[in-house]
Amino acid sequence: MILSRRSIILSSLGVAAAGAMPNFAYAAAGTPKRLVFVIQRGAADGLAVLAPTGDPAFAAARRSLADETAGGAKLDGMFTLHPALATGASLYGAKQAHFAHAVATAYRDRSHFDGQNMLEGGGSRPYGRDDGWVGRLLTLLPATERDALAIAPAVPLALRGAVPVSTYAPSRLPQADADLIARLTSLYQNDPLLHPLWDSAVKTQELASDIGGNNGRNGAELGKLAASLMVPADGARVMMVETGGWDTHSGQRGRLAAQLRGLDQLIGALQTGLGPAWKDTLVIVATEFGRTVEVNGTGGTDHGTASTAIFLGGGLEAGGKVSADWPGLSPAARFEGRDLKPTRSLESVIAGAVAHHYALDPKRVMATLYPDA
Repeated sequence: MILSRRSIILSSLGVAAAGAMPNFAYAAAGTPKRLVFVIQRGAADGLAVLAPTGDPAFAAARRSLADETAGGAKLDGMFTLHPALATGASLYGAKQAHFAHAVATAYRDRSHFDGQNMLEGGGSRPYGRDDGWVGRLLTLLPATERDALAIAPAVPLALRGAVPVSTYAPSRLPQADADLIARLTSLYQNDPLLHPLWDSAVKTQELASDIGGNNGRNGAELGKLAASLMVPADGARVMMVETGGWDTHSGQRGRLAAQLRGLDQLIGALQTGLGPAWKDTLVIVATEFGRTVEVNGTGGTDHGTASTAIFLGGGLEAGGKVSADWPGLSPAARFEGRDLKPTRSLESVIAGAVAHHYALDPKRVMATLYPDA
């Protein structure tokens, strides 16, 4: 893996404006706070992540996927957590996890590219901004707390802004065929010089694949890596972790379980790796939009609207709770007759969590992170 530090386009106008405000709200100097934004690229199915099993329309609406969360933790009388999220359930019991359901950005179409642009940029329309909400958050933090890092091949939109950030990513060479990898592994097995190098390269390639790969261990390795880059005194204080593979158009049951197992192991490894710093860490897990209420003909779900966002950490304001202005799943209650209807703004939920985490003025945070709202 290559550590590359790259500068993002500096906005002199934004910096000047910040300096011109005498009551500009900064976080307290020397804060040990850490923030991790995990993006689920591909539209994670919030109705499976946190199933509204108490909704009388749920079973009929989900049909073959209605028992997808069988064996999962019942968080309250309405919601059941997917059984692959065992660490998530434990954190919920310890009041270190909060689930926000029926949330969505302002985006109302179903393009992955446009939806992810809205989620990351925080604008009012796709491609309306060339900076991101995390990048703008950095301007509210003291200079000593702005060290930001993305585990990604290039700086994602969410981190772009006036403050330079870093990336940590595997090589962008084309992915090798699995059979070729196996043959080369065998070839180098007894070579004292090349075997350690090759083994490291293979592990890097595995880490770059979908988070659910390798029975979820990809997620654990990613979590360990993230923690190792945040724990040092000069480590990152703000981080974005990209995960893919959430587009479950077919065979959702097994595929989504693997993805969630990977996410769960990522969170568990991150918590373990951060150690005492976990109490000062906020992890936000969010996706560009949800999936349809009804199952399609291939055992999957299609692009939808509202989904579930997850907030984790040792100092949550509302840990051990599910927040939802639940709209119901009957056909008449759905968005455009097919999707879970969004009843709350994901932008406002994220801004509220961030404001509490950094002890900042909520109005100032909302205006900074989502200036077009």
